[in-house]
Amino acid sequence: MRLRHAIGQQMIIGLAGTTLQKDEADFIVENNIGGVIFFKRNCESPEQLRNLSAEVQALRHRMPNKAPLFISIDMEGGRVHRLQPPFTKWPALAHVGKLDSTSVAFRFAQAMGDELKAVGINLDYAPSIDIFNNPQNTVIGDRALSDKADIVAKLGSALVRGYIKSDIIACAKHFPGHGHTLVDSHYGLPVEEKTYDELDQVELEPFKKVFRAKLDLLLTAHIQFPKIDPDWPVSLSEIFLKSILRDRLRYRGLVITDDLDMGALKQNWSKAEIAVRALKAGNNILLYCNEPDSPPTALDAVEKAVRDGGLEKATIEDNAERVLALKAERLVNPDPPSMEEAAKIIAHPDHLRLAKAIVAGQVPADLLTQAT
Repeated sequence: MRLRHAIGQQMIIGLAGTTLQKDEADFIVENNIGGVIFFKRNCESPEQLRNLSAEVQALRHRMPNKAPLFISIDMEGGRVHRLQPPFTKWPALAHVGKLDSTSVAFRFAQAMGDELKAVGINLDYAPSIDIFNNPQNTVIGDRALSDKADIVAKLGSALVRGYIKSDIIACAKHFPGHGHTLVDSHYGLPVEEKTYDELDQVELEPFKKVFRAKLDLLLTAHIQFPKIDPDWPVSLSEIFLKSILRDRLRYRGLVITDDLDMGALKQNWSKAEIAVRALKAGNNILLYCNEPDSPPTALDAVEKAVRDGGLEKATIEDNAERVLALKAERLVNPDPPSMEEAAKIIAHPDHLRLAKAIVAGQVPADLLTQAT
């Protein structure tokens, strides 16, 4: 595989609108880009979204590896909810957490995943397994399941298993935990004074649990912990991603950055530096959501770093192989179903009843005997 194609395979990028533009398609094909991420700007209706997914997925036939593309979305429920009605409107995870039922959590993720799969989406940046242990934290708030580590761990694991059951790749976030921060990493770099032992006793508990649920993908946080790594935020830190995540916690899945164009990073480093450092630190996939000039800048920077000896070629080759292996295992049937089939799944009466019951603080009758 050509070096640039290997680099491209470990990138997920945003698209401008509700249809695939020729320049976007050409860029994806020519650079062997690994996948795309959808936002509200890309989502107009179920039929439009299904067709956009199909068009993006069809690009693989023109690409060097012929591998399926990750078609991803940030879909948690509550305020992080890219898909509007007629899709089921899912409540925030805090409502799920209050019920403290693994059966409800599992069914919640499975049903949401079924609707995503119906329109060709195969990767969801969910669940958020941050612990809401700072009441002043508006960044996370009701996106968290609970302020208790054991509840987040138990229900987070059930959510991951539910996504897997629906054939969606789950991506737990935000490692090693965003629940205590006050600064929004979209706009600035949060700094936390916790030690590793303090993280290990609380924030890391849900991550340990979801790793055992066979989590395929983990998203890193743009947070700095100077008592653990005085130089780099987590998403750019070899201490966090290699020494802690791989060696101590023995996580074996893939690692993806949070959006690399967030203020937490770009206020402190150049786009070229960020891309190279993220891969050197131990991320397997780079995420670029909103700025069209960032992916080509990153491609050029990483390619130059490898040629100049600042980044090992073996790192790039290993990442590309791992991405392709996950796709071969999990994206067996990547094309979306027909719209006729999708219509039977989207806003299914069972999904609407489940969402309504969760908001009302009730465990649905059919899950009562399974509730824990």
